[in-house]
Amino acid sequence: MPKIKLRLQRVSDAKRFFEILNSPNFTYFNVKPKSIEDEKNWLKQNSKRRKNNTEWNYTILFDDEIVGAIGIKIDYHRNYIGEIGYFVDDKFWGKGIATKAVKLAENICFKQLNLKRIQIIVHPKNKASKKVAIKNKYLKEGLLRKTIQGRSGKMEDRYLYAKAL
Repeated sequence: MPKIKLRLQRVSDAKRFFEILNSPNFTYFNVKPKSIEDEKNWLKQNSKRRKNNTEWNYTILFDDEIVGAIGIKIDYHRNYIGEIGYFVDDKFWGKGIATKAVKLAENICFKQLNLKRIQIIVHPKNKASKKVAIKNKYLKEGLLRKTIQGRSGKMEDRYLYAKAL
């Protein structure tokens, strides 16, 4: 049975993340690094983010192969609330990887980071991410209107799913 694990991101993950994020199939994930160097520069800031307790970013491994990433952003004003965001290589979609990665990240949120509430913000057309949230027993709390700037530059709606202790 394939094993899914999380580990802290490394600068050496940059090339793989660049490949995954620049897939034309990524229509709901707004991050698209312009170069591997840009991705390396972003990854170099992870230790500072952890030190400031603003973000905890992990690489998703499937049978020890990098297949995606998952991050936990801590709300600046309410440091007991976190938001989970993730991406998985499109070649690995439909294998339950994101569902398991969210479960692993949730354990980090509640047990290590002492968060009281976790949110997942989902594009209304992203059926797969809605399923991930529902399978992990997150409740759909509502529609956030014009809350995220999409790739087109226009403000877009998102659904809010959440789980609280």
